[in-house]
Amino acid sequence: MYVEMRKICKKFGDYEAAKSIDFGIEKGKMAALLGPSGSGKTTILRILAGLEKQDSGDVIIEGRVVNDIPASKRGIGFVFQNYALFRYMTVYDNIAFGLKVQKADKHQMKERVNEMISLIGLEGLEKRYPDQLSGGQRQRVAFARAIVPNPQLLLLDEPFAAIDAKVRKELRAWLKEMIEKVGITSIFVTHDQDEAVELADDIIIINEGNLEQMGSPVSIYKHPETPFVAHFIGTSNTLDNLSGFKGFEGIEAGKKVIIRPEFVEVFKNDNQRFKNLMDATEEGIIKKIAFRGSYLELTMLVNGVLLTTTRSLERRSVSVGEKMRVLLHRVYLFDDTNAEMRAEIYKNELLKGVDIEML
Repeated sequence: MYVEMRKICKKFGDYEAAKSIDFGIEKGKMAALLGPSGSGKTTILRILAGLEKQDSGDVIIEGRVVNDIPASKRGIGFVFQNYALFRYMTVYDNIAFGLKVQKADKHQMKERVNEMISLIGLEGLEKRYPDQLSGGQRQRVAFARAIVPNPQLLLLDEPFAAIDAKVRKELRAWLKEMIEKVGITSIFVTHDQDEAVELADDIIIINEGNLEQMGSPVSIYKHPETPFVAHFIGTSNTLDNLSGFKGFEGIEAGKKVIIRPEFVEVFKNDNQRFKNLMDATEEGIIKKIAFRGSYLELTMLVNGVLLTTTRSLERRSVSVGEKMRVLLHRVYLFDDTNAEMRAEIYKNELLKGVDIEML
């Protein structure tokens, strides 16, 4: 592994911000530290950067323990949430700052800074000051300033938090492209699931100072290992039991049931495509319809509980109060007494041999 944290612990008074955090990231990969506010993400990032000192454990970069190496000597580029640009420096001088500190050759510095300005697409704006730039442009300057000295590792603390939604989406695509071009190992903090899924090769989920799970976006979404991950990633409903749901009678007592929207199929009574599956369905009533842009989000009342699912705009229209057939084809199960237990996928026993994805 190129970057490792081994058994990192950190307390602030009685608050444990990091509880034996242990993970590794391969060279050239981009990882996201994802979790709710106050979970310990930024503390972990700052320990990696050398801006915070851990109580115990080791930080290792390229095989070297850097616990006692100051932040300025770790070869790390850091992009702050609020850009932290120098207000009285031009775009050129902000980007050149790290090279000036390193006392780089003036000719090489000019060449490198101009190369970076071209890379971030701000040619012609070299003499502007930060307050003459848009939020997206300022973030690009902050990114360029961080990587112009060729750091070993790039750390970003919620890099898009101060930018509006439309620009944030554009910058995410831009940043991913830039990271791939530069080829630098990167770790960024976010509480935005979409941001983590779109940008990261690996996602590290942090909750209350604990590392809940690490893996690719797809593996974490499809195979959550703890109840927290199953709740936090994507949308879900939680039930204490599935009493009354056909095909799930075999679930033992004491299991927590988590249901994702894609586990629920809703169709009209006259839909011939699902006629052979009617024995596995329940009757549900639409209680709420929310327009989500490219699809509808339906809240269904089924057997006295509310379930959420989605419906394509291309399908027949539906209305609140309408009765529908509801097919629940799988759920996640967790043992309430063992939060460390990996999610168990339980499939509807009445659908054995049926490929739901082909319906």
